[in-house]
Amino acid sequence: MLGVALVLFAALSVLLAVVDARRHRLPHALVLPGLGCALALLTSAALAAGTPGRLAGIWGGAASAFLFCLVLHLVRPTGFGGGDVTLAALIGAHLGWFGLDAVIAGLLAGFVCGGVAAAGVLLAGARRVEFAFGPPLLLGAWWVLLGEVG
Repeated sequence: MLGVALVLFAALSVLLAVVDARRHRLPHALVLPGLGCALALLTSAALAAGTPGRLAGIWGGAASAFLFCLVLHLVRPTGFGGGDVTLAALIGAHLGWFGLDAVIAGLLAGFVCGGVAAAGVLLAGARRVEFAFGPPLLLGAWWVLLGEVG
């Protein structure tokens, strides 16, 4: 079931990255059902594998990523949107399968990817450009996930 969860997350990641890049929005209508499916599949996978200890990572990863990003959103709502906050929960659930270290590494990698992309935009001469943060967050998550799975 872990494989199914990751395949669904991969498909949703592509869809969310495209939508966010085009519209600068991460619709809750996509993210929240994805989060529900992820939590159900990952929880089932942990129980089926006889590793209920992973539940703390899955649920705690989702909650901690959500809360961390919620604080960022509350501090600077125009810089970090509500869709990014719910996306963080989705990312945190998947990374949480591998532990809190993976959640932290994935979020950090996402912020690094976002910083590199923003620096590229600035170096290209653009100023005051809206920047979709979902794609870099997803790239950072997958960077860590592929390292964990591989």
